[in-house]
Formats: sequence, C-alpha cells, structure tokens
Amino acid sequence: MKEICLQTKHLILLGAGGHAKVLLSILVKQHTVITGVCALQPPQSAMFALIPFLGDDSAVLQYPPEKTLLINGVGALPGSSARRDIFNRFSALGYRFASVISSDALIDPHCTLGEGVQIMPGVIINADANIADNVIINTGAIVEHDCVLERHTIVSPGAILCGGVCCGENSYIGAGATVIQGLTLGSNTTVAAGSTVVRNLLDNQKIYGAKSVIKIE
Repeated sequence: MKEICLQTKHLILLGAGGHAKVLLSILVKQHTVITGVCALQPPQSAMFALIPFLGDDSAVLQYPPEKTLLINGVGALPGSSARRDIFNRFSALGYRFASVISSDALIDPHCTLGEGVQIMPGVIINADANIADNVIINTGAIVEHDCVLERHTIVSPGAILCGGVCCGENSYIGAGATVIQGLTLGSNTTVAAGSTVVRNLLDNQKIYGAKSVIKIE
C-alpha cells in the first residue's frame, strides 16, 4: 500500500460540511498541516478556526498542481454527483487527491487502495480487497476479503460487504446495509439503509428493506 507524504506539498481541503469535519478530525490527530479550506462560505465550526479560509474552489487554481494535493471533503447522498464531479474536474486539471485513512481503521496490508480514498475510524478492510479512486468507507463499515469497490463508491456507516462483493462505479451502500458474499452490484446502484442484499443488481437499480425489494428507474 503506497502512501503519499502529505507534508511535502500544499494540502487543501475542499468543503466544510459534516464530511469535511470528520476528515479534518482525522488529519488533526495525525498532526497533518493543512494549507487551507475552500468552501462557498467561511466555515462556522470552531474546528476550522486555525485553518485559513481560501475562498471557493476556484482558489485552488492559485496553487500549482505539481505542488498541491487536494482532499475531497464533499460527502455524498444517493443520486448526488457533486463529489464525483469535483474529483473529475480537478483531476482533469492535473491535480492529485490525497487519501485520508484513520489510524483507528484496520486494513490488511494486501489490500489495494486507489487515489483519494477515505477510510474512517472503526473500518475493517480484509485481505485482497480492491478499493478504487475517490471511494468513501465510512465509520465502522466492514469490507471483507476480495471485495472490489469501483470508483466513487460510497459505503455508509456500519454497512457490511461480505467476501467477494463487487460494487460498480458510483454505487451507494446505505447505513447498516448488508450485501452477502459473492454478489455483483452494477454501476449507479443504491442499497438503502438497513437493507439486506441477496441477489445481484443491474446498473441503476435500487434496493430497499430486508426483503430485497428492487426498484428499477
């Protein structure tokens, strides 16, 4: 697992909402120096008191890509593309995204982690899991052995992906959901909070509840 030394470059946090606050908490505990935060409005939380407010996202352009790392502090809800759009827009301009990995997460050394992944406290990721770019694995979630999470997938707090589960791009796994072993979820799929998935999902399908009711849109 290759790690980027955050301190060698400017580190800019994009966003100042709830997800950004969780990331900031992790970074502060790891004594990471943050150059500044970009948001539509100056952050109101005291957590940001010692971090310079740079302005909106356009302020990033004042920092050359080769000397800058970004942190995607925008969270995601089902159907929202804001987080993905930020990653794609700045990547196209040559910027790279730093990963944020809690010291309280348990990650097998044989996992593969992509660019800009965010792994929160209490997460467990087991052997040979493959986590692609811009994925969030939120507080207390479990990603079992041999799972594959494609780009921009969101795994919400307390969700469980059993062994060998494959999630396509832009998948959203809700809080407390369970996906049983060996299943494949297509791109842009949504698993609602508390659901138990016992069958494969095609692209763009949504599933609700413990009885795995599928909704096709």
